[in-house]
Amino acid sequence: MMKGLKSRTTVIAAGVAVVAIFMLYAFWPRPMAVDLGEAGRGPMMVTIDEEAKTRVRDAYVVSAPVNGRLLRVDVEPGDEVIEDETIIARMTPTTPSVLDVRTEEQARAAVEAAEAALTLARAEMRRAEADADYARAELARTQTLRKSDTVSEAALDRAERAFRSADAALDTARAAVAMRQADLDNARAMLMTPTEAERKEAGTNPHPQTSIPLRAPISGRILRVMQESETVMPAGTPILEIGDPLGDLEIVAELLSTDAVKVSPGDRVIVEKWGGEPALEGRVERIEPWGFTKYSALGVEEQRVNAIIQFAGAEDARERLGHGFRVEVRIVVWEDENALTIPSSAVFRSGDNWAVFAVDRGRARLHIIEAGRNNGIVTEVRSGLEEGDAIILYPGNRVSDGARVKQRALE
Repeated sequence: MMKGLKSRTTVIAAGVAVVAIFMLYAFWPRPMAVDLGEAGRGPMMVTIDEEAKTRVRDAYVVSAPVNGRLLRVDVEPGDEVIEDETIIARMTPTTPSVLDVRTEEQARAAVEAAEAALTLARAEMRRAEADADYARAELARTQTLRKSDTVSEAALDRAERAFRSADAALDTARAAVAMRQADLDNARAMLMTPTEAERKEAGTNPHPQTSIPLRAPISGRILRVMQESETVMPAGTPILEIGDPLGDLEIVAELLSTDAVKVSPGDRVIVEKWGGEPALEGRVERIEPWGFTKYSALGVEEQRVNAIIQFAGAEDARERLGHGFRVEVRIVVWEDENALTIPSSAVFRSGDNWAVFAVDRGRARLHIIEAGRNNGIVTEVRSGLEEGDAIILYPGNRVSDGARVKQRALE
């Protein structure tokens, strides 16, 4: 009896021990799986990234110099032009407009008045011719009589004076006829129809001698043609735009005003995502002093400032870029070739200080650090860590000082 009882007690004790061992194993603290990184030295830069676009610095807009009719523009965007040689457009005088009934009647009345004035002037000219002929004959008779002393010297002077007066009156009458003839031509021109005006042009030549050639003001390429078809336009109307997209190309980046104050002329610029490889180099030329308001895609009001960037390096590398192309720029405001850095995801606030969790013999240890520059990917560490120290990335609320941790298995 005692032997069976003892055997049962042993079995129960063994079962309790097994359960205790299982419970101890189940609830024993296990190392927390975390992502690990390490502090290392290498190049680091802080950049201001922004979308931008290219533009030709000195683009010339060719406009109509006078009121007239623009003939069809034959040049195309991309065509090369030479300063003062290449004819890029031609203009001709405009044809007269069609007259309404009232204006036409007024013009016809003006023609009739001009014809009557011409007739009167011609009559006055014929009378002046008669007076001049009589004065000439009278002078000739007086000169003959003077030779024989039949008339006095005074009579001869009066005859000469009368002749000169009659001759001058004849010149005046002829000038009046020419003036009235011009008035008649002017009045008849007011009645000219567009069809009659076209017949006066030089045959069927599309570029008559009366056309005004417009020559390229600079050497470069046609950037765009604003007016291609033939049309009538007033003076000052833009026709086309010319520039040098290879040697005179720059970049305009619209920076937030809070970022613009961090940028200085001469800062290095990396031009990326321009459509080719590798990335292009540039330099900040200037920051414009005038800010402007712009709304983002989400409707947020932003204050922007233009930063002008000049390309650096060989022109051949960017020969495929043109006016108004989209690029992305990274303006380098700070860089160090041998900075001690850690991933920015490992840094968090601990009170008023920056801190990280370093790993020492399988346990997390809180380290207060002096953080420097942060570019959103890595953070500069000025003190508090050494090169090669293992740190915990993405520390959550479960990580605490002294907690056991292990490297998360890679899937």
